[in-house]
Amino acid sequence: MPRHNKKDSTSGASQRQLRVAETVRHAIADILAQGHVHDPVLEGHLITVPEVRMSADLKLATIYVMPLGGRDTTDVIDALDHNRKFLRGEIARRVNLKFAPDIRFRADERFDEAERIEKLLRTPAVQRDLAPDSDES
Repeated sequence: MPRHNKKDSTSGASQRQLRVAETVRHAIADILAQGHVHDPVLEGHLITVPEVRMSADLKLATIYVMPLGGRDTTDVIDALDHNRKFLRGEIARRVNLKFAPDIRFRADERFDEAERIEKLLRTPAVQRDLAPDSDES
């Protein structure tokens, strides 16, 4: 019976995708931390890069960013998009790939989602369900 190497669309990223994504994440984090991008918006913010996702062909990198404190997210994303060409060149210089991946920036929504879940867990209905029963001894 022939083996098929086709990945199921619901399966996770390959080991190579994860490795390249982590390398790109380190590169972009270093570029931003060292202040190589001369943009007034970016110079006024500390930016975290919690995740990078690579496409299957490694030609597209989606970089999730969040300014420290979560303020001015839209302005920071716009400034990063404006400096996309420079950042792509810097990533290409630092990451040894056949093709420099095209990059796009997205706001990292995980912190907002975690806060929403935390608030939900603190609601009286959930607290009532989590409380130990007094009937059990």
